[in-house]
Amino acid sequence: MTSNLMNYFKNDRFAALVGIKLVEVGPGYAKASLEIGEQHLNAVNIVQGGVIFTLADFAFAAAANSYGQISLGINANISFFQPPKGKMLFAEAEEISGSKKILNYNVDVFDESAALIARFTGMAYRKKDALD
Repeated sequence: MTSNLMNYFKNDRFAALVGIKLVEVGPGYAKASLEIGEQHLNAVNIVQGGVIFTLADFAFAAAANSYGQISLGINANISFFQPPKGKMLFAEAEEISGSKKILNYNVDVFDESAALIARFTGMAYRKKDALD
């Protein structure tokens, strides 16, 4: 199932456009990465908050769908702590709790020196439908 999920998430066209890569996925867990480029910077020359949110949201989506059932985000929040240093960002999503229908996740975003950049919390609704 892991290789199927890795392939499934290659179809996320927005994540691909931004440059996000799925590094690892397992039950209730996912890790994604992003190499920071000029296109990711805002007017004050730091990584745009929406880029960090998108990276965290992608890791959340992969983790929430890791059981093979379609799960869709129904709530998300992010707190930013500091701007990243270096050229790489990583988002690590872990399931905090889950029931038949509702899943809760924490996603921590780190830079290449392992400094905590942001924390995203997400809630997903699990449908009956299986991933294609």
